[in-house]
Amino acid sequence: MNTLHPDMDTRQTGQGSTAAVHKVVATLPEKAEGKAAGHEIATHAEVARRVAALKGCDFAGEFDKDYHYGAPVYFLPSDTLIDCERIRDAGIRCEHDLFGGVVPQAFVATKTITHMLPGPLSPAPEGWSPVFGSKVQEVVLPGYSAFNLHDARDAGARMLERGTLRLKKASGVGGLGQWVVRSVHELDDLLHSMQPRDIERDGVVLEINLSEVVTLSVGQVKVGPHVATYYGEQRLTRNNRGEEVYGGSDLVVVRGGFEELLALGLEPDVRTAVSQACTYHAAAMSCFPKLFASRSNYDIAQGIDGEGKWRSGVLEQSWRVGGASGAEIAALEAFHADSRLQTVKASTFEYYGDDVQLPADAVLYFQGEDERVGRITKYARLEAYEHT
Repeated sequence: MNTLHPDMDTRQTGQGSTAAVHKVVATLPEKAEGKAAGHEIATHAEVARRVAALKGCDFAGEFDKDYHYGAPVYFLPSDTLIDCERIRDAGIRCEHDLFGGVVPQAFVATKTITHMLPGPLSPAPEGWSPVFGSKVQEVVLPGYSAFNLHDARDAGARMLERGTLRLKKASGVGGLGQWVVRSVHELDDLLHSMQPRDIERDGVVLEINLSEVVTLSVGQVKVGPHVATYYGEQRLTRNNRGEEVYGGSDLVVVRGGFEELLALGLEPDVRTAVSQACTYHAAAMSCFPKLFASRSNYDIAQGIDGEGKWRSGVLEQSWRVGGASGAEIAALEAFHADSRLQTVKASTFEYYGDDVQLPADAVLYFQGEDERVGRITKYARLEAYEHT
């Protein structure tokens, strides 16, 4: 019996659907591979606390399915949710019920949807959409998604004839779980280090490798009546093991949608990235009709391929709270506080190790020793936008 919403209040949304008027915000840990790291839990809790303030709700901490909240709950999941009876029973039915997204099948939340299969008879998970691959082919980098060892090896060997490639696990995050491959021998070694059943279940991505690469982010967030859309650039840093990983994002955020973002008068490379993200976003929403999201983020890589050609393409999507969410929330808070404000610059920062000096205006999300990654500091900042 569902006791979450005994007397659910409702209101009409702009799209004509009915959404709950939430009075409580709660985090919803959804890590598929064990408990989230401590710094992630703390960061998600702080994002949820700020979302609650924006919505005029109470923050209830981590969701307890056995507790009777007496009011509709707005959720902040740690991962993209998979559509199922449990999700619907919790009251998550549309983008107004969560900060994040819901997908019809697990693979839709991974990198594998970005590319087409190596061949017409290649295996794919249930619900695979070949139409999506054809719709986004011109806005992604050349590559393939493979769901068995043979397809991955065959596709990779063909791609290596044109230069180096990047092999990625389907669910890798923060720059981890991917390798640059320069030869068939390296490809074979990497593929045989993986479990065939993992490839068959999750898939792998084989994509051309770029040099002199810049990674841009394009996204949109919706919290209550507030809508903000942005572009930005990611920064890299070294973690405590010396690996190059995500180090934060610098965003330019506008009040409103993609039309307002494009009206800024963007540099050509940025305009290309925004247009590619819009195409990818529209294709995903049309090809996977059960998909909905209040937080959408698309990573776009721009750089030089193995033949010396400049390329730009969407790498992957994120329909969940992410590394840039502290900046997204900072922008929404600024727009909420000043109805005349139309554009801001917001940034997130992630530093590893000791001796990190916090700026006076930093909004701290986490600082301390994490049991998995060691010493880490995470914060956000907001600045005035000055267009040059």
